[in-house]
Amino acid sequence: MAPTALVVMGVSGSGKSTVGQELAERLHLPYADGDTFHSPENVAKMAAGIPLTDADRWPWLHTIEGWMAESLRAGSGCVVACSALRKSYRDVLRGATDTVPAAAVRFVFLDVDRELLLHRLIERHGHFMHADMLASQLATLEPPIAAERSITVRITADTEPHFVVDKIIESLEPK
Repeated sequence: MAPTALVVMGVSGSGKSTVGQELAERLHLPYADGDTFHSPENVAKMAAGIPLTDADRWPWLHTIEGWMAESLRAGSGCVVACSALRKSYRDVLRGATDTVPAAAVRFVFLDVDRELLLHRLIERHGHFMHADMLASQLATLEPPIAAERSITVRITADTEPHFVVDKIIESLEPK
């Protein structure tokens, strides 16, 4: 497989970090959690229950894109967990600035029911993203379409992370 940046995407609570970490380990690629690229101001807003605006997100997305570009230039590819909720956000990550070759970026959408997401967020402790912000994320979500070279994996309460990673890897293999 040519060096590829895999963006594991979805709303908060979908399992992006868990799946992204395991995917990176299995593919022997560097991993980053998109949350670590947020500015302290963005984290403070979200911790206070204030949804981010696009003006808050653009610098964050460009920082992630820069990290992906470095990995691709190094020839290794990478895996990043990033909400990437809107097509315009994915366009930035895909290399709208010509830093990242668009063909080198693939999106993996973790599609999870609202009830399961809410349950996961209520049970999660120590994270700045609160359950009461789920509605704004779901309202913002524009699921990727086939033209975006995306892979969609449906997640249920019984879906184990290793099964999700198996499905992603299978989808990446040439047919």
